[in-house]
Order: sequence, then C-alpha cells, then structure tokens
Amino acid sequence: MASIDTTRPFVAEPRFPLGRIVATLVQGVQSWNDARATRATLSRLSEHELRDIGLTRGDIDMIGRQDPRR
Repeated sequence: MASIDTTRPFVAEPRFPLGRIVATLVQGVQSWNDARATRATLSRLSEHELRDIGLTRGDIDMIGRQDPRR
C-alpha cells in the first residue's frame, strides 16, 4: 500500500505584518492543494476499496473540505 507524506516543516511566525499575510496565503494554498490531492486519491479508489475504509463516493468532497485545524 502506498502512502503520501503531507507533513510540513515548522516555520516560525513572521514578525512583520506583510510576512504574516504572505505566510497565511501560502498556508491557504498548501491546504487547498492537500485537499485537492486527497480528493483525487480517494476518487481513484474502487467502490470496494472505499467501503473497506468506511467511505462512500459522497463522502469524498466532504473529506476534502474539512478544516484540518479542527
């Protein structure tokens, strides 16, 4: 079975307002891309494989849209 490592290295909080804005923007793009990759990976699974992990096709969009900070 394949796995995807989506961990990111720790980055210190920027000191300047512009740095915080850029960091927030980058984090948003990374979160969007992680969700996109998750949806794409789950979409490639068969109905049997999805059932094995307790999901249905209808769950895929919901999973990709969940806020990872919750």
